[in-house]
Amino acid sequence: MFDHLKKEGFRSVRIPVTWYTHQSDTAPYTVDATYLNRVKQVVDLALADGLYVEINVHHDSWKWIANIATDHDKVMARFNSTWQQIAATFKDEPRTLLMESVNEPVINNATDAQRTQYMNELNTSFHSIVRSSGGRNADRLLVLPTQGCTPSQPLMDDLNAEIASLHDPNLVATVHYYGYYPFSVNIAGGTSYDAQNQKYLADTFALMRSEFVSKGIPVYLGEYGLLSEPNSGTVEHGEMLKYYEDLNYHARLNGVTSALWDDANYLDRTALKWREPDLMALIKTSWTTRSGTASTDNLFLPKSGPIPAQTITLNRNGQRFAGLWQGDLPLAPSRDYTLNGDQLTLTSAALTRLAGDRAYGENATLQVRYAQGRPWQLHVISFDKPAVSAATGTTTALTIPTRFNGDQLATMEARYADGSNAGSASWTPFQAFNTAFAPDYAGNALVLKPDFLDALKDGTPATLTFHIWSGATVTYRVTKSGTTVTGTAA
Repeated sequence: MFDHLKKEGFRSVRIPVTWYTHQSDTAPYTVDATYLNRVKQVVDLALADGLYVEINVHHDSWKWIANIATDHDKVMARFNSTWQQIAATFKDEPRTLLMESVNEPVINNATDAQRTQYMNELNTSFHSIVRSSGGRNADRLLVLPTQGCTPSQPLMDDLNAEIASLHDPNLVATVHYYGYYPFSVNIAGGTSYDAQNQKYLADTFALMRSEFVSKGIPVYLGEYGLLSEPNSGTVEHGEMLKYYEDLNYHARLNGVTSALWDDANYLDRTALKWREPDLMALIKTSWTTRSGTASTDNLFLPKSGPIPAQTITLNRNGQRFAGLWQGDLPLAPSRDYTLNGDQLTLTSAALTRLAGDRAYGENATLQVRYAQGRPWQLHVISFDKPAVSAATGTTTALTIPTRFNGDQLATMEARYADGSNAGSASWTPFQAFNTAFAPDYAGNALVLKPDFLDALKDGTPATLTFHIWSGATVTYRVTKSGTTVTGTAA
């Protein structure tokens, strides 16, 4: 796997290590020697490939370190013992091995001021132990997190002060980034990588620069991604591509080293193939240049009747438009499309030709090519408005027979007759994709999940509005009675 990552152009790997499952939970908190040797073997495999490597104390952070406020002495004793053993094992490794004190530290049952105090105590103790352990640990790069690895200004201010107090030029700050929450999990109508998302991302990375990079403190973005899995369908594919392209650009712009969090959702570790090859190609391209995108990656065409021209907006990202292609064949300007500023219009004649026999679903794929970077794909799709049917189920699940007719689900809005929100996400009518509901395209169904159904008021009908990517909406009414749930097309 490390060989493959090296060939793919990656230059570092962060190896999360969970210790408590292989460690005594009483003094002297000895780590199992076999496990410790296995961690070293894995680290050495990565180092042998010329990769920078980071190891840490990972899930322990919320398993036992989080109790520092109520069990201070025991937590600190265990934390110190853990790092004494790690530091001794790895003290002779090359300087391309980095050590991170603790992953996403959470401190329970404490005030904000106390959390800052305990966070500083953990980082200071880690720093002292590693530095005094001898060997190459004397000047090894040590990585210190904010609380929760959250990139907010108050928490980065705290870490900045802590780093300054240690008077050590070989320290690195680390934070994580998973995007603007409503978009990251597709809730509260956050279906698109819109201007609000873009500003939130740009402001956060600019803050990393002003807080650390501009002061000579490197930033390691130890995890980035989305809170929803990339291949889950939660975030529409084109919107996801725009997010990753923009994120990697802003990381590069602000001097931030980035690490993609992958718990096997990106790389098939057995086949050594990317599960989303176009996404990975975009990410790798973004290390050196930008790729142009567009306002959408889908062109929805009516299943029957005349097909009108369609206009999309190009997001050039500094790139020059270099044509519209279908495979190896360029489309003809004027005849097939026109370009007015950033407005790209495909003609009725071109779309009618591309739709072919107008079978439901994707009829053709186009590429918007730019002078540099990855092409932007446009999927030409024939559709009709989806249709739903009556269903009966339980609070375990309600499976709604659905003809998607080539269209795709964007989100679900749920309200009671009085206008109040229905469902588990009571703060918004737009429920969480794949948590409250999910499409089953292969099974011709929409599935309402227990998270949503259990939260419904008993005996009070709720009206669901399914928002579809073509712009259509479909209305449905559900009623829970005890553990029984019934639904009808509204």
